[in-house]
Amino acid sequence: MTDPIISCRNVWKLYGPRPGEFLRRHGGKPDTAVLKREGYIPAVRDVSLDVFSGEILVIMGLSGSGKSTIVRCLSRLIEPTSGEVSFAGQNLLQATPGELIELRRHKMGMVFQHFGLLPHRTVLQNIAFPLEVQGIGRASREARAREIIGLVGLEGREDYFPRELSGGQQQRVGIARSLAVDPQVWFLDEPFSALDPLIRREMQNEFLRLQSLLRKTIVFITHDFNEAIRLADRIAIMFEGKVVQIGTPEELVLRPADDYVREFTKDVSRDKLLTVRTVMEDSALPAGNGEAVGIDDKLLNVARRILSQDAPVRVRDHAGTEVGLVRRERVIEALFAPEA
Repeated sequence: MTDPIISCRNVWKLYGPRPGEFLRRHGGKPDTAVLKREGYIPAVRDVSLDVFSGEILVIMGLSGSGKSTIVRCLSRLIEPTSGEVSFAGQNLLQATPGELIELRRHKMGMVFQHFGLLPHRTVLQNIAFPLEVQGIGRASREARAREIIGLVGLEGREDYFPRELSGGQQQRVGIARSLAVDPQVWFLDEPFSALDPLIRREMQNEFLRLQSLLRKTIVFITHDFNEAIRLADRIAIMFEGKVVQIGTPEELVLRPADDYVREFTKDVSRDKLLTVRTVMEDSALPAGNGEAVGIDDKLLNVARRILSQDAPVRVRDHAGTEVGLVRRERVIEALFAPEA
């Protein structure tokens, strides 16, 4: 695996009197009892994680779990109490204010739940605004803004003001504005949670379409597990400031680390989430033309075929090469066992 674009190690964010001194006094590892006894609020507790190029890492948890705080620590919008944060190999905690401004202007895109559009500016002017801040001339920045308008499907609304747009259209403007500078990393903090269910689904589709075109490195915050499994390459689940488990959606569903993760995943339709890849064995089979399924087929689509066979079913990759087999027993276990 390549080196991570973003990496954090043992990051803490404490609220209280002299939090740095408190952490040093307790060796950087205070337990819950000590935190409560001395009156500290742990927004983030000893978090370590990596974000790799081109992936969507979803960070999720209930309200107050620390998910938004850790994202703001990753971009240094909030100062961590202790720990290490690096961006493309650069130590963010040693960056000067000027260096941070340049990073945020040129390499970070941010979208938040509340759109934050400038009400007195048109769609075109809102999208071009980050480029204006960079000092780019009007003709160039508006040309770039028009490119992004086409990308997010807002053609014909260039001269509209935010008040003349629907909620979904306003969110598209926010997304477009964050993409104007072609950021290396894209931070999105519950960007769709203020939208009604139908528009939210539409925006998820739009988000996935954009990612298929742009292949950005993305950190996405949500409290909705169904949204997380639809969008994520990996999911980090937080509880009371801690990351309790990081893994693919399939790993979290099949092997939850504790009851908290298990509660998040209990209502997931496994047949719609799990693929043949999650239940296959690498054992080689003799060459032949027998029954076969694709490695990334959803179990929903192939379970009947597999369960109707007494013998193992061959698994083929995208090139048609046989890469293993899948047994009926493994499909039953994955779909119906409490923990596979």
